[in-house]
Amino acid sequence: MKSRLTLLTLALLTTVGAVLPAAAQSPSANLTDECVSTFDANTDYFPEKVTVDTASGFDVEYHNNYKIVTVNTPWQGAEEPLTYVLVQCGTPAPEGIEATATIEVPVNSVVSMSTSFLPHLTSQDLLDKVVAVDSALYTSNEAIVAGVADGTIAEIGGGGGGTEADIEKLIDLEPELVLSQRFSADDTVYPAMQQAGLPVVIDADFLDATPLGVAEWGKFISVFFNTESIAQEAFTGVNTRYEEVATLAKNAETQPTVFANTPFSGTWYMPGGASYLATLVRDAGGEYLWADDETTGSIMLSLEEVLDAAADADYWVNIFQNTAADVLALDERLNEFAAFQNGQMYTNNARLNANYGSDFYENGYANPDVLLADLVKIFHPDLLPEHELYYYAQLAQ
Repeated sequence: MKSRLTLLTLALLTTVGAVLPAAAQSPSANLTDECVSTFDANTDYFPEKVTVDTASGFDVEYHNNYKIVTVNTPWQGAEEPLTYVLVQCGTPAPEGIEATATIEVPVNSVVSMSTSFLPHLTSQDLLDKVVAVDSALYTSNEAIVAGVADGTIAEIGGGGGGTEADIEKLIDLEPELVLSQRFSADDTVYPAMQQAGLPVVIDADFLDATPLGVAEWGKFISVFFNTESIAQEAFTGVNTRYEEVATLAKNAETQPTVFANTPFSGTWYMPGGASYLATLVRDAGGEYLWADDETTGSIMLSLEEVLDAAADADYWVNIFQNTAADVLALDERLNEFAAFQNGQMYTNNARLNANYGSDFYENGYANPDVLLADLVKIFHPDLLPEHELYYYAQLAQ
């Protein structure tokens, strides 16, 4: 009797099992082109995640169907962070979270308000989602230039924290994301976009003072498109190559002295000792003459002050001009620097487009390993004999 009951029970379970809905399965990869059709609160919809290892400007916190992204200092002088809730489309938004904006991911259309975002959008294969840029004048990205030329990508202005942006055109485009920057509380473009109800997000990559920190903001962009695995792998490669070159330079026998930039309207804006460039020079095995300063931005100096500190310096880098004659045209006293007399002057604008847009501030920011290799080649040419200067070039005499 027992055996007949057991067989009957098994038969019933098999029959019932055939008509019950299958349990939701956790995805093996992030959804980059689709939404969730059947929501399961216990499913992790973001199996591919990023970790923030170097950048100080943003954090990412993962939950099963949403992410909380915090921009710690969205602009100079900002007193509060900005918080964005990113919800996997097809799933419910969380309740009780105060957010600057709530955005469904993956995003299908984006406006890029800075050239520094474009390398990451390119490497993550997202350029087909770009519907507008602030301007194509200063980019080296041929796909963006071509898109603007044929009308598939709009120009809306307002980049760089300017006061002019075509808000009406932006509204008509109905973008799912506007990636923007704000340089101070006085910039009016960001609040105008907010007031218009646009899904604007602040990307403060430029406020991270280290080369690797700036490059890691590619991960910030990835969380809006669920392309974390690509961004994580790309940054790991950049970080590995950067550290390899830095280790090589650390073992150099000498540390040449270095200063940077040129005077502008009577003021020499020298990068501070905790700045992006100071970090590059240090990691390239150079002795930056203002290394003891703690400024992450620039120090305002006179030509006399710079001459007093750097007259005998070995190298002069990040010069905007392309020839020694152009430098001398700024002020004849600039020939008093030993680096001028010895021809050890280098521009970081070797890659300029027709409108003088510098690729150093576009693809260079995403590839600091190449910037570092350039400086090591300049300061210690024997350490990288096969490397050819890419973003830097020696000034013609």
